[in-house]
Amino acid sequence: MQCDYFDRGVCRSCTLMGQPYADQVLDKELRTRELLHDASEAAFDATGTAVEWLPAITSPESGYRNKAKMVVGGTVQRPTVGILDHRQRGVDLRHCGICTPGIRHALPVLAGFIADAGLIPYDVAARRGELKYVLVTESPDGELMVRFVLRSEGQLPRLREHLGVLRAALPNAVVVTANLLPEHKAVTEGDREIVLTERETLSMRLGDVTMHLRPQSFFQTNTHVATELYAQASAWIDEVSPSSMWDLYCGVGGFALHAARPGRAVTGIETSREAIRSAKQSAREAGLEGVRFAADDATEHALRARSETVPELVVVNPPRRGIGETLSTWLEESDVRHVVYSSCNPVTLAKDLARMPSLRLRRARVLDMFPQTGHLEAVTLLSRG
Repeated sequence: MQCDYFDRGVCRSCTLMGQPYADQVLDKELRTRELLHDASEAAFDATGTAVEWLPAITSPESGYRNKAKMVVGGTVQRPTVGILDHRQRGVDLRHCGICTPGIRHALPVLAGFIADAGLIPYDVAARRGELKYVLVTESPDGELMVRFVLRSEGQLPRLREHLGVLRAALPNAVVVTANLLPEHKAVTEGDREIVLTERETLSMRLGDVTMHLRPQSFFQTNTHVATELYAQASAWIDEVSPSSMWDLYCGVGGFALHAARPGRAVTGIETSREAIRSAKQSAREAGLEGVRFAADDATEHALRARSETVPELVVVNPPRRGIGETLSTWLEESDVRHVVYSSCNPVTLAKDLARMPSLRLRRARVLDMFPQTGHLEAVTLLSRG
């Protein structure tokens, strides 16, 4: 992929830009295999069966990212949407090539709307102004969620007043919100969300499963690869055919909803109440029985479980820090027969697997969720004995 922003030195966020794509994927596979080598050897020594490494799942090189987190800078008359430079000045990236075509179309429209509505960009260095970020997510069906991150409610009346203009310019912006972030700190959003449209959720249709995404809920940023990830995990789960499973760190319920089957008891656990609301709505609309979701800490949920309620299979999809020592130890000492571990950080994945020697690594696959960067997703199947 060629990127003018990268070539001009304007943005170097995509650290692998310009490297042949096949080489990027191969490097990620080799790095992941090396990190998981000890676990692979343990599995071979104990069972005589080597780990099965499936071919990497690739992505389109460009236009893959379904969510843009853009810093708003510049002036009211000439706003920038992109990043900040080393002097904390706005750098415009409205034509960023890794964003989906729908987002690339929307960003210039949003920049024009910011100017026309008179929304005041936040000046990080001076700590004044109002509009900090614009966050845009595109669904597989081309609908958009647009979120304006504001320092205060001061410009809410102006945003409401011009909402019709925005909807006319971007008719596929079906969810529009204002998020309030009064603090001056390095986070993208605050706790309070004000929905400005009738619709509150973005429908994310992946294959036969439709998930509802609320403004403060996590969703995989690469729709194509996310579809493959859920399909792979579901295939492994169906192969071992558990009668019960947990989906820990479930987000909006991706793994749980895809793996739900008649007669299979499925529980999804996630700390975000907004994500759990979304997951419950999706399960209800799909008519899924035997599927429940609860807002809770994954580790605390496991530690409180009675022995008779421990499932046959557990899916974990933690943030980059991994599941950690406490949950790894609990899984190692539990009666859980199988674990599907989806990780965005093979370093912490390897550390967690080392804490669970009784759960042998059986299968593994790298998914290139983040082309042009060094990041990746890896999904593994572990089985006891």
